[in-house]
Amino acid sequence: MIYLTVGTHDQQFNRLVSCVDELKGSGVIEDDVIIQSGFCDCIIKYCENKKIFAYNEMMDKFSKARIIISHGGPSTIIQALSFGKIPIVVPRSKLYGEHVNDHQIKFCRMLNERQNNIILVENIADLENTILNYDKLAAQKKISEFGNNSKFIEGFQKIVDEL
Repeated sequence: MIYLTVGTHDQQFNRLVSCVDELKGSGVIEDDVIIQSGFCDCIIKYCENKKIFAYNEMMDKFSKARIIISHGGPSTIIQALSFGKIPIVVPRSKLYGEHVNDHQIKFCRMLNERQNNIILVENIADLENTILNYDKLAAQKKISEFGNNSKFIEGFQKIVDEL
């Protein structure tokens, strides 16, 4: 399953949602696709979609997805990484009326360069090839751990063992 999330920002991201829906409709994408479409106003014909998922529903989608496609929101990216997934990230652009500025583009470029843990797609025309070659591209990236849960558990385990 592919899970596409555009977050909850109050501007449309029709460019991304329409592209994925068309790829599904044309048979390029064979997986089931679930879209969290937010404030998009395009017609979605081929993919299951819902404007907003409840938190537990969204976590279930993150957990079960083979591929996560995301806007460039830091929280969404970190959530995907916390599930051990390398997300395909398509940042919103001011040029297309998707955000008030291009901070998502700048953030994603920086994250891609410094952490090498996302698959950045700036040109929507590259999305098809990225999805088709996801496994190969993801294998070239590194999963970095977000949060200190593992370190805490490891330290706590040492204390328990000493007792």
